[in-house]
Amino acid sequence: VFRLMEVMARHGVRGTVALNSEVCDDYPQIIEDAVKLGWEFMGHNQSNSRYLHLMSSEEEHQVVLSTFERIQTATGKRPKGWLSSGLQESWHTLDYLIEAGATYVADWINDDQPYLMHVGSKRLCSIPYSGEINDLPQILRAGRSSDEFERMICRQFDTLYREGAQSGRVMAICLHPFVIGVPHRIGALDAALAYILRHE
Repeated sequence: VFRLMEVMARHGVRGTVALNSEVCDDYPQIIEDAVKLGWEFMGHNQSNSRYLHLMSSEEEHQVVLSTFERIQTATGKRPKGWLSSGLQESWHTLDYLIEAGATYVADWINDDQPYLMHVGSKRLCSIPYSGEINDLPQILRAGRSSDEFERMICRQFDTLYREGAQSGRVMAICLHPFVIGVPHRIGALDAALAYILRHE
């Protein structure tokens, strides 16, 4: 994670951390460093090993609220967003997120533009996340090389940059420290960010 921090800081890029709240207890120094860098935090369950849709509604409600509380205590700011572990939601998740104070959710990976979701009389914004410009499925599951992943990032950027001249786009680059942060892969992120930041 410290390699990601160094590369992103050098390029002036802030991260949004999809944070399992248990990390606040297990690795407080990482949280402190991310706060110093001005990164944003969004809730990402307590742990990646427990999915909301497999919980009772009472347990899910408690998990969502306690995740927001723990992150607020650790970072000094209440999260505004959420990414469910495994992108898995129940029929109650959006209601619980609104109750917790969320204004956006990243579970719905079906567009390159944000859009409003009406949840009863309330609203949440769906913010684009990516199942493809994502190091874990591409590198660890599909077996793509670091160079291939770098090219994917640049090609995604080229298309969205061109389309963005007419209407705004959001490009998520989804990274996991244990994947892209290893010594032989971090250069791919460095090169991709350098490419992107050569554009106005």
